[in-house]
Amino acid sequence: MAFPRNRLLLALLGILIAAALAVAVQRPLLRAAGGFLVRGEEPFRADIVVVLAGDGNGLRILKAAELVRQGYAPRILVSGPWCCYGQHESDVAIAFATRHGYPREWFIPLPHSATSTRAEAGAIVSELHRRGVRRFIVVTSDYHSRRAGAIFRSLAQPGSFRVVVSPDVDFHPGDWWRSREGQKQVFYEWSKTLANWMGL
Repeated sequence: MAFPRNRLLLALLGILIAAALAVAVQRPLLRAAGGFLVRGEEPFRADIVVVLAGDGNGLRILKAAELVRQGYAPRILVSGPWCCYGQHESDVAIAFATRHGYPREWFIPLPHSATSTRAEAGAIVSELHRRGVRRFIVVTSDYHSRRAGAIFRSLAQPGSFRVVVSPDVDFHPGDWWRSREGQKQVFYEWSKTLANWMGL
């Protein structure tokens, strides 16, 4: 009767070891899942800074304004899909930046009706071509930077832009799983990233 008991003990030991391994690798895997989404670059001298839509906290446009203040570019093109109360996001974002002390003349609104990053990038690249822009900086949230960069690389000339990240209130690559908003952002961004890989 000792044999079944030994098998039970071995099975329990195996379960404990597997659980310990799962705990040991869980955090590195979660950090890797968040960190993969982030692909930022150092800014360079450019003709214009472009702020992508989708940041209700204003950190993207404030980051862009700081780049202009630091001399990387003279103006900021602010992407503006419809957002709320009959306004384009660009109008709301520019008003936010001016309330933070940045000059209104730095900002150029770009109203459009795009509902995806790919459509937004298409509208932006067309406008940049119309303006004769050769080099530009794209500012977006850190969790959005890898996907946005890949989309712009498929539309713009190689080496013509860099993606500079702004922080996000709810996403932190090292511990995004600790908040509900961080979990949602990673889920949605990974879903969209996979869809882009599949050409959807």
